[in-house]
Amino acid sequence: MLSDLQIAQAATLRAIIDLAADLGLSRDDIDPYGWFKAKVHLDVLDRLQDRPKARYVDVTAITPTPLGEGKTTTTVGLSQALGSQLHKRVFTCIRQPSMGPTFGIKGGAAGGGYSQIVPMEDFNLHLTGDNHAVGVAHNLMASALDARMLHEGRLGDRSLAASGLVRLSIDPDSILINRVVDLEDASLRQILIGLGGDRNGVERHTGFDITVASEVMAILALSTSLQDMRARLGRIVVATNQSGEPVTAEDLGVAGAMAVLLKDALMPNLMQTLEQTPAFVHAGPFANIAPGNSSCIADLMATRLADYVVTESGFGADIGMEKFFDIKCRVSGLQPDCVVLVATVRALKMHGGLGQVVPGKPLPPELTSENLPALETGCANLRAVIRIARLFGVPVVVAVNRFTTDTDAEIELIRRVALEAGAEDAVPCEHWAHGGAGARDLAEAVVKACEQPKTFRMLYELGLPIKEKIELLATQVYGADGVDYSPEAEAKIAMFTRFGYGELPICMAKTHLSLSHDPALKGAPTGWRLPIRDVRASVGAGFVYPICGDIRTMPGLPRRPSFMDMDLDEHGQIVGLS
Repeated sequence: MLSDLQIAQAATLRAIIDLAADLGLSRDDIDPYGWFKAKVHLDVLDRLQDRPKARYVDVTAITPTPLGEGKTTTTVGLSQALGSQLHKRVFTCIRQPSMGPTFGIKGGAAGGGYSQIVPMEDFNLHLTGDNHAVGVAHNLMASALDARMLHEGRLGDRSLAASGLVRLSIDPDSILINRVVDLEDASLRQILIGLGGDRNGVERHTGFDITVASEVMAILALSTSLQDMRARLGRIVVATNQSGEPVTAEDLGVAGAMAVLLKDALMPNLMQTLEQTPAFVHAGPFANIAPGNSSCIADLMATRLADYVVTESGFGADIGMEKFFDIKCRVSGLQPDCVVLVATVRALKMHGGLGQVVPGKPLPPELTSENLPALETGCANLRAVIRIARLFGVPVVVAVNRFTTDTDAEIELIRRVALEAGAEDAVPCEHWAHGGAGARDLAEAVVKACEQPKTFRMLYELGLPIKEKIELLATQVYGADGVDYSPEAEAKIAMFTRFGYGELPICMAKTHLSLSHDPALKGAPTGWRLPIRDVRASVGAGFVYPICGDIRTMPGLPRRPSFMDMDLDEHGQIVGLS
């Protein structure tokens, strides 16, 4: 059996200039980065404003195992089926992955088998440098903050004024940003800086986050123009002053330079699937403390270049899909026509109480042998996530990502439960093994679902108080009985309301391994309350994020990282990338 990388390296690719031409893009509309990837200019969006919008499809999932359930593979397989099997004009829009998980334990994120974005090596590594630009812009802001504290500590008001500066009086204990790097490195979570004398900065504790956790990355994903991005960068709150008032990147005078660094990064990256259908790969915000979706710019442009746009939201329906609707769609103005909900037999059995899924270890045998009672019990999670999707008034199609160990009886049970729960259809798929041909039935179901009447709605109005929005999420989406707030969370909510941030949407930071805050609670847990231990704000990106549980923004490398399998062969070809 060929590996994903071998399949990708054996593919026949179209020159990106020819692919762009088929979309109606001229050579002046793109900046090629080699033969098979290109940046697309932002003015294309303005030129295409009068074109009809495509059907808009979001691919989400049940609550996954730590291995994931093949959401990206399904996104690509569905797009390939719409294009090569049903001959629709289709566009795929997905996030660019962080290199941290690629070199850590997760591996790449280009899809898998015969449903991938290619070139796979470019996709998973540097691509066109967007993640690097985000990291440099963020670290410039962090450097500006430390330098400002250093100089304000050494200079009087007259000297500051001579340099065109006003005293910001930053409270060192209030600083809200770390530095970032696009790798996993647990040793950088907590560090001490400013050592070595009074000219080396203010001595203080800080740390590093992974680049995709930066608010700058969320801004890249949610900006709709260069001007919008510039304004959002200026609104980033980096700290408070000694009076407790917010200090922003604009106050530091660094927001303009950050926009300069990100100017090209805001252009979406054009690539292709294994079956030569077009794809935008753009932005990669963390899926827990940020929306976890690809960029608004890419989706807006794709909906004018195709008849169907298939995008993907991070994690399961309770996190990524909800944020897709309540945050991303609110910004872009786009309304989804269909939700595709990916499910696997193995994950639903896990929700039924069988086995423990551990990355890097073989699946326990009870997850790969037929057990209909356990599967029936685990389908409580499927029912719950279908209910969540239907809260927003969008038709749902369940895609059962089929593995060789799945039986016909198991597939039929999932189909029955899905239809009873209100799904338009539930379709087994074999796109990993057969590409678009393996997702043809899914594509037909999606086309049919997109024609169904819908009444898309947000879960909440922005004018509601922060607590009311949190409680709507907790009770209506997650199934909690209520919400408990720590004293720190209460104080932060009051402060953010006083600052005028109360009308921002909510971006809940919680585990993706349960509908609750506790990853050990599987299925559709009841009789629990959601604890909010802290509340933070990404003001530039435009959301408030309550925190439940321990959310790490800098992952650590596992015992045997994926990079140990990567190398160059005697011909200079990459091997071992998964």
